[in-house]
Amino acid sequence: MRSPFRLASGRRHRERLAEDLLRQLTFLAEEIRHANVIQLHRIATAQLERALADPDLAEAGSALPGLSERHRRQVIYINMQYSMAVLNHRVGAIGWDELMGFLRIVCRTSAFPDYWEMTREHRRSLPSESLEARVGRAVDVIMDGLRDDPDEWWVVAVPDEPSS
Repeated sequence: MRSPFRLASGRRHRERLAEDLLRQLTFLAEEIRHANVIQLHRIATAQLERALADPDLAEAGSALPGLSERHRRQVIYINMQYSMAVLNHRVGAIGWDELMGFLRIVCRTSAFPDYWEMTREHRRSLPSESLEARVGRAVDVIMDGLRDDPDEWWVVAVPDEPSS
């Protein structure tokens, strides 16, 4: 005759094993998703690098008309920096404060204000709770602070990470 306590103990053990397996599978799925996002970023970066090397490709791929070749190259490069920073945060390589610190410095470059203004309409089309939209709103705050007092860029307010 079997003991009911032994059966319950075995069932609890199997449930714990199943829960552990589910946690590991969830973690693995997230890692695969991050790897796919990184690979897509590599592809996009390779295309942007080709555009930087060939003015005809840069012009063909640009949704920003009327830019000189030099300015288009600057905008492409700033976009690559910005995208890389957001990707680093997305995959957990850097935290929100590190992202904001990096972007606070990038916002001070000569090409960034133009880039930011030129891409305003694109940001308005983003889903409001997407990471890109949240980062965009944070950069808007940084840009406002830099306009108010550009000489004290290191103390410009950086918004806390919004809860997602």
